[in-house]
Amino acid sequence: MKALKMRSAIGRLTGGRGATNALRKAYGVYRREGMAGVRRKLTWLRAGAPGVIDAGEYARWIERYDRIEEAVLESIRARINAFSSAPLISVVMPVYNPKPEWLAQAIESVRHQIYPHWELCIADDRSPDPAIRELLERYAVDEPRIKVVFREENGHISAASNSALSLATGAWVALLDHDDLLPAHALFCVADAIVRNPSVQLVYSDEDKIDASGNRFEPYFKCDWNPDLFRSHNMFSHLGVYRKALVDEVGGFRLGFEGSQDYDLAFRCVERVEAAQILHIPRVLYHWRLHAASTASGVEAKPYAAIVGENAINEHLQRQAVQGAAEYIDYGYRVRYALPAQPPLVSIIVPTRNALHLLRQCIDSVLEKTRYPKYEILVVDNGSDDAETLRFLTSIAENPQIRVLRDARPFNYSALNNRAVEAANGELLCLLNNDIEVISPEWLSEMVSLALQPRVGAVGAKLLFPDDTIQHAGLVLGIQGVAGNAHKHVPRATRGYFGRAALVNSFSAVTAACLVTRKAVYEEVGGLDEVNLAVAYNDVDFCLRVREAGYRNVWTPFAELYHHESATRGLDDDPVKRERFECETAWMKHRWREALKHDPFYSPNLTIERDDFSLAWPPRVPSIA
Repeated sequence: MKALKMRSAIGRLTGGRGATNALRKAYGVYRREGMAGVRRKLTWLRAGAPGVIDAGEYARWIERYDRIEEAVLESIRARINAFSSAPLISVVMPVYNPKPEWLAQAIESVRHQIYPHWELCIADDRSPDPAIRELLERYAVDEPRIKVVFREENGHISAASNSALSLATGAWVALLDHDDLLPAHALFCVADAIVRNPSVQLVYSDEDKIDASGNRFEPYFKCDWNPDLFRSHNMFSHLGVYRKALVDEVGGFRLGFEGSQDYDLAFRCVERVEAAQILHIPRVLYHWRLHAASTASGVEAKPYAAIVGENAINEHLQRQAVQGAAEYIDYGYRVRYALPAQPPLVSIIVPTRNALHLLRQCIDSVLEKTRYPKYEILVVDNGSDDAETLRFLTSIAENPQIRVLRDARPFNYSALNNRAVEAANGELLCLLNNDIEVISPEWLSEMVSLALQPRVGAVGAKLLFPDDTIQHAGLVLGIQGVAGNAHKHVPRATRGYFGRAALVNSFSAVTAACLVTRKAVYEEVGGLDEVNLAVAYNDVDFCLRVREAGYRNVWTPFAELYHHESATRGLDDDPVKRERFECETAWMKHRWREALKHDPFYSPNLTIERDDFSLAWPPRVPSIA
């Protein structure tokens, strides 16, 4: 029976393609997680958007980990009483003709906050429904912390938000839409974060959606500050909290950016602070109401918002003197960064040993399909002894664009690349495995354009298995003990968890199977570690040292290549290789023991047991009080 189930699973895991790879995948899932894991994987793939968390599973997770018990409430109150200076938070709410019951629920969600030091600043944008004015006037009389201004003319959301902002006297401003909800602990979590981090300027939290029946679903468990992801979609959004002085400094909300006015505001604020002053709270502190007219139901509900968001990004790029342009791509934005008029030389480094069919495929695909105009190829021959391979190496050396370097030492991936870098003429380096096949002509242009951006260290590509499923879409620390591939084995067209498999964004690390970096950065951090990491995890270690030096590592889905993974040197399945792998794993766990505890580019509410962005049971989040 299990065999029949497995065969059935194989077809469904890959759509009938690639039976051998499918067997490995299905058996791997079964061995780790049993048939329940195989069923979970199938559900995930059938969803078309792996990473979207099942509503029923999320409800169970909420019940277990997102309820505030009375004992916790006591601790929270004690914590508030211990604040040496409790920040006043002004909740800003523009209002225009919502359903009265939704507006009342939004206001009540503020009134029921555990944290008492708030004010609710409401600006009604001349709602035509008289029930709205009556409701707001009643609340203003009943609750002294609620302030209301009634605008004399309808000016739309930016103008109304500025009117609400004019009522604010708090040092901090939190944004709340007129039909959304805050959980009772939201403002406490914000205030506590501010007290613990006095230099912070901007705070944002996780969020989810809520329907008319009060059911919560689609939680967005975010990573810490990720500027590249922020240029791809508004990851800041809800709950967004700003230091009031900063909002005043940038001039509040801008007219003409209605629909993405908060995105534009966040851009202008982010430009004036350091990354360390932007704080993420890994808790769901905002419930975004889903209804036909809200952007929670998709940008198609407000198509103008997509265009305005594009404008906000482009003006941000102009203010930052970044040559590039954003375009809306249905599920987010793509920023195309411009290459210099004289593109720099890229040295493509390809270590190899025999494996003629792979090497020829790799070199031919680079030469035939790469549109980037200025590159050299350095083939590092690690002791090939196959006659046909040697003849091929001799023939390609006649191409002035290719050099063959001989290095017959025992296989040491790090050392082979480091030696080649010494001989490289390029301003940029591209580390490329010999089992890589180019399939997108703009792959190198895309990666170079990102690598040339300020404070970008390494750039990774979207690598695919030959059956058109994802092999690499960024590396997440902690998965498989050290690091694992995000979204591995999902279909090529999958957008992934809130677009992260289809949008440019930063990760802690990217694979060196295809990695572009500036030569100066490579040399600054000392290249790959050839002493401790001859084969495994040298790319993860390199990227972590790059990050430690103050750079960020970026992954792009717009550079696609096939990766015929491990086809050259095989799997680490013999005793010698296994011992080496275990030693290198132990070294990584010791060297980066603190970094591996928390990946800032991944949520502690998501699992590190698997690579599918599913829920963590339990989450790796400290106690709330």
